[in-house]
Amino acid sequence: MSKDFLAAIKERRSIYAISKESPISDERILKIVEETVTHVPSSFNSQSTRIVVLFGEQHNKLWDLTTDVLKAIVPEDQFESTQQRMDGFRNGYGTILFFEDQQVVIGMQEAYATYQDRFPVWAQHTNAMHQFVIWTALELEGLGANLQHYNPLIDEKVKADWNLPESWQLVAQMPFGKPTAPAGEKQFKPMEDRLLVFK
Repeated sequence: MSKDFLAAIKERRSIYAISKESPISDERILKIVEETVTHVPSSFNSQSTRIVVLFGEQHNKLWDLTTDVLKAIVPEDQFESTQQRMDGFRNGYGTILFFEDQQVVIGMQEAYATYQDRFPVWAQHTNAMHQFVIWTALELEGLGANLQHYNPLIDEKVKADWNLPESWQLVAQMPFGKPTAPAGEKQFKPMEDRLLVFK
């Protein structure tokens, strides 16, 4: 029923206090990701989204890598807060990386020239849907997650360290783990500023 679906959406929040524990198995997490990749829609059924799941030391490696990249560009006297943020992500159980395969996007542009300027935008739409579905499903399983965007700063290192195709463009990073503190109170803008209805 739609009320169950909407209830799940309401429960999904950005959880930053996460631990290196999971209430479900790695196999269950991967099943959620696989179901999402299979069934989330994409423009012209292009299926351009690519996902990498990192557990254990591979997860730690990502946030160590990101920390090193940021150390080179954040002033030393301002780095403490950045380090704390990186430590918080590293404290998680795993990370999901979201990519868009630009080779697919370019192929769609060539095949459907009339819409060529829209395919990069539509690719971001389908990537966002993957993020949202996985995020909400993890919440329902008792995992907390948040969404980060350290791309393009870490793109080349990520592709090199995990030997990923050059055509994969990093879009977002989602660290997750067992919540150790609730999300803060969420503020909502007035509905009349966000929704119009005409009959």
